[in-house]
Amino acid sequence: MLANIAFARPAPSSANPGLLAAIAEDAARHDREASFPFASLARLHAAGVLALTIPTALGGGGGGLRLAAEAVRHVGEACPATALVLAMQLSKHSAMARSPAWPAALRERLGRLAVSEGALINAARVEPELGSPTRGGLPATIARRTGTGWALTGHKRYVTGLPGLRFIEVLARTDEDEPRMGSFLVTAGTPGLETRETWNHLGLRASGSHDLLLTDVAVPETHAIGLVPAGSWAGNDPVQAAWNALLVTAVYSGVAKAARDWVVGFLRTRIPSGLGAPLATLPQVQQAVGGIEARLIANARIGASLAADVDADRVPSAAESGAVKAILSANAIAAVEQAVALAGNHALDRANPLERHWRDVQCARVHVPTEEAAHLAAGRAALTEGTLP
Repeated sequence: MLANIAFARPAPSSANPGLLAAIAEDAARHDREASFPFASLARLHAAGVLALTIPTALGGGGGGLRLAAEAVRHVGEACPATALVLAMQLSKHSAMARSPAWPAALRERLGRLAVSEGALINAARVEPELGSPTRGGLPATIARRTGTGWALTGHKRYVTGLPGLRFIEVLARTDEDEPRMGSFLVTAGTPGLETRETWNHLGLRASGSHDLLLTDVAVPETHAIGLVPAGSWAGNDPVQAAWNALLVTAVYSGVAKAARDWVVGFLRTRIPSGLGAPLATLPQVQQAVGGIEARLIANARIGASLAADVDADRVPSAAESGAVKAILSANAIAAVEQAVALAGNHALDRANPLERHWRDVQCARVHVPTEEAAHLAAGRAALTEGTLP
């Protein structure tokens, strides 16, 4: 049975006991149809989950990284596509709350709309030619000065949650002689925005991570955020790197937990005629399940430690958070693959949820930083420690 989590604060008793079960019930259909989980996100809004990291002064939960990761992990167990949209929402509002670059009035407006209406926000950064901006390079999305603010033109990829977003934080560079980079807040439905439904992936099929096309999209002057000379623009700060590392991997730790639960049930009830007893009675099977348990235990302990440090303002370096992200992702993938090995043919049957869990967990590989990039950053940090740059 899915664990229930008291999402809403400060009144945890307001959580709906059937919330996760209802989300899980819809997950297979959304995966099959590649349809967006509007109803699941509406349930999360009603339970206060979409506002979990919004300050209590604005009516939100005021939660930190520990609570956010716990929520994402539980939702990931039920429906990882919904959980990834949730992770982006919680991360963005946490970043807004601590960023002086966001105008206070704008930050307050977005927070109150998330509380009252469940308004979703996510960033649009990746581009067809650029890839992820964390790897360097200037975005091709251009912000051009107008009489009232800015006009954006460009092409963004993999905008998770796009069908349900109310606001999109678009990374762009200005067309000035000395270009600046920063974010431009765009409201869904603004003329010039076009969704191109390109998302047709192996896993997370319901996440709606489509392409976004922008053609002279009007942005008010007050919605230009954090513009700095392009050469000095840096991606995530160390706090944001930690939030990204833990919330993204919480999605896939949830998937691994769901795979573990299914395979344990299968092994307890599967009685081959030649054995005359459940597969769960075999020592080699018990050992293999122990390997799954070890990875899940490690992810829970490592994640809790990182969250506790960040919530206590003991923020690790971005390289350390990236290394943690790589380990948590690898553990989740390995746990699901061990479950698949134990279930054999049954694991690949689309009638069973383990087939979907295996597809979904593969997506852990592609979130930045990838394992290779994380190891490179950690290695460079170790090799240059104590030396001049």
